[in-house]
Amino acid sequence: WWEIAAFAPSSSAKRTSISSTSLYGVRSAVRRARDSLLSKDRTDKDLKDGIAFFYDRSSKLWEDVWGEHMHHGYYIPEDRTDHVQAQIDLIDEVLKWAEVDDKNPPKNVVDVGCGIGGSSRHIAKKYDCKAQGITLSPYQASRGNELAKEQGLSDKASFQVADALNMPFENSTFDLVWSLESGEHMPDKTKFVNELMRVAAPGGRVIIVTWCHRDLEVGEPSLSKKEEKILAKINRAYYLPKWCSVDDYCKLLENEGAVDIKREDWSYIIAPFWKAVIKSSLNLKSAVGLLKSGFSTIRGAYAMLLMLKGFDAGVIKFGLITCTKKTEEEE
Repeated sequence: WWEIAAFAPSSSAKRTSISSTSLYGVRSAVRRARDSLLSKDRTDKDLKDGIAFFYDRSSKLWEDVWGEHMHHGYYIPEDRTDHVQAQIDLIDEVLKWAEVDDKNPPKNVVDVGCGIGGSSRHIAKKYDCKAQGITLSPYQASRGNELAKEQGLSDKASFQVADALNMPFENSTFDLVWSLESGEHMPDKTKFVNELMRVAAPGGRVIIVTWCHRDLEVGEPSLSKKEEKILAKINRAYYLPKWCSVDDYCKLLENEGAVDIKREDWSYIIAPFWKAVIKSSLNLKSAVGLLKSGFSTIRGAYAMLLMLKGFDAGVIKFGLITCTKKTEEEE
């Protein structure tokens, strides 16, 4: 989810445009610092630009410290310390929960919000299938393709810069549509779900794993002001729009005609991950990396404490939702 990128132009570009690049860097740094102090909601364009910049700046640091998987881990038992394996296990356990298995393996997968492609490559290897990943971050797409080549998976896994709200794929293309910790970045959840269902093949499976706020009680109009304040602070750090609940996602999927909708709360399963990430940020290597990555990454690191607070308060939930697209016979 928070995939943290070297932001360095090529040597030739440095020689030809160092003055304009430096000026742009100063201006953009001032703009981002000012932006971080404002409380008003960002525009969709601001969110897209901010997400790309944030992940361009921070992905290399995350990979250096945690490896290629940029998402939570599966902590059963909760005291496990093999954090990288816990991240791999999360992928496998989500697939198992969604009833994706070797008896009916996917053949064509899209990873919506792919980071540097860790789960795409894992799924491609696991099921010997094709996987395509999309991200707003040029660094992540480039790094994902580099790792695919290094791992001998260039023929199975590929990555490109694209918008999840306007995917560059034909209708009914994929038998597995996978979104692992990217839905929280989508400013238009209705359009997001519409796109996931559009590119899913008839009978194909959609899996959404995402941060959500808690479901509202019957007759409860909104979250409390205290809860909204916590989420607003996190939004500023991670370039997030307003949150929704798992219940909201289920209703959106119902409106799209999805069938076999299933949901579950795995907050307790992933909760130890946050403490592990915070602990890892306290060593010298991480501290130096944070300073090199810049203001937005430092702010994101601070917001990890807010995420932990939100989880502990019960306002932030780690939601799993899966469904299938109707077959032609069911239409």
